[in-house]
Amino acid sequence: MTTILWFRSDLRLDDHRAVHSAAARGDAVLPVYVWSPEDEGRWPMGAAGRWWLHHSLESLDESLRARGSRLVLRRGRAADELMRIAEECDAVRLVCSRRLDPHGAKSDAALKRLLAQRGIEVECFNTSLLHEPSALRTKSGRPYQVFTPFWRALEASLDLGKPLSAPRRIAAPKRWPPSMRLADLALLPKFGWAGGIANVWSPGERGAGRRLEAFLHRALGGYDIARDRPDEEGSSRLSPHLRFGEISPQRVYRAVIDREAARGRNGLSRGAYAFLRELAWREFAHHLLHHFPHTPEKPLRTNFARFPWRRSGSDLCAWQRGRTGYPYVDAGMRQLWATGWMHNRVRMAVASFLVKHLLIDWRRGAEWFWDTLVDADLANNTLGWQWCAGCGADAAPYFRIFNPIAQGRKFDPHGAYVRQWVPELTDLPDRWIHEPWAAPPEVLDAAGVVPGQTYPRRVVEHLRGRERALAAFARIRNGGRE
Repeated sequence: MTTILWFRSDLRLDDHRAVHSAAARGDAVLPVYVWSPEDEGRWPMGAAGRWWLHHSLESLDESLRARGSRLVLRRGRAADELMRIAEECDAVRLVCSRRLDPHGAKSDAALKRLLAQRGIEVECFNTSLLHEPSALRTKSGRPYQVFTPFWRALEASLDLGKPLSAPRRIAAPKRWPPSMRLADLALLPKFGWAGGIANVWSPGERGAGRRLEAFLHRALGGYDIARDRPDEEGSSRLSPHLRFGEISPQRVYRAVIDREAARGRNGLSRGAYAFLRELAWREFAHHLLHHFPHTPEKPLRTNFARFPWRRSGSDLCAWQRGRTGYPYVDAGMRQLWATGWMHNRVRMAVASFLVKHLLIDWRRGAEWFWDTLVDADLANNTLGWQWCAGCGADAAPYFRIFNPIAQGRKFDPHGAYVRQWVPELTDLPDRWIHEPWAAPPEVLDAAGVVPGQTYPRRVVEHLRGRERALAAFARIRNGGRE
């Protein structure tokens, strides 16, 4: 008998319940990936994500071949292709990870019914989260909308156990069905803009393992402080590996606990505890998306539906290209374009700038992040943007408006981050690196900075942007009246 092992956003063999289930019976196993953007509804994978997917599939195929198997690739509607594959190899069973987003959950239910009608047994597993998104509720039976009590409930309920090891061998089917070549999926960009991403990242399960080990050795202990500094290597950078399922959150969580125990700690260090809380924010994001499936397109706080957003293509473009005239904001947006990733502290600053200083709809920012981030995840993307806009769960108050100058001085005090990504300001002294417009003419001349020529002027003055944002907030608070 043959079992189809259907890979999705779970491109690993380690600590993978569906892989373990497929291999445990000793039956022939047919690993399959179906590229089906038409099944993704409103949010098909963006360009940066497709680049990552190409290389992650390549890595997964190599891991399978080392175990006597290989990956079958198809393109089209998942239901159609899986039915064809089942007929081609006489499969009687399909195992896979369960989609936890609302659209994916509905698609899974329909597919399961269809396959059952053909006599194919289906087993789906949660391989991407520490808990079920529906499992935790407040004492009143409602979904959590504040992170801290959610984290306490999650922490109290966790019972991770020992992660599952990858199988040493995977039994191959007697007859392999046709497979596309990876290149034929056309996931890579037609133009060479992804070179910078390739220089920074190593997609795949091995790359995820190396990234985790490096973080545990170099940055975990000081994570509680260094995570806020984009000019330092203080974050884990595991987010794209988690997004594509190249490493399980259970494996990461357990590795942190074990590392702390190996160092003889009775409890967790501040750095380790802060990092595990960040993993819990990922869980919180999926909890919210499960209970409020409309939030990728609509604000959770309904009064924001009438917010008076501006439409300015030029301002949006300036923000996207890192040409707002605010060095800290521009550095973040250029880092994103060059590497497919941005430091989380900077993400908050650039998002706040778009929705508050420029009054541009948070959904335009979410769309840009979705296309350009290698770790673009619908739940995290939605939570982050609604938090910054002030319209989501546990959100920053709308009247809390990040000052991009103060943010730069606090988290990039010597300007190293700005100098890396905004090199035209390299020779400015630290005092002026975050507000070049305020530098004396002789300082600008010495640094070779010509406002409006070598570096753009500000798209909006900070106090003007702040006043405009507060006035807009007052309008929705007053029911739309001036």
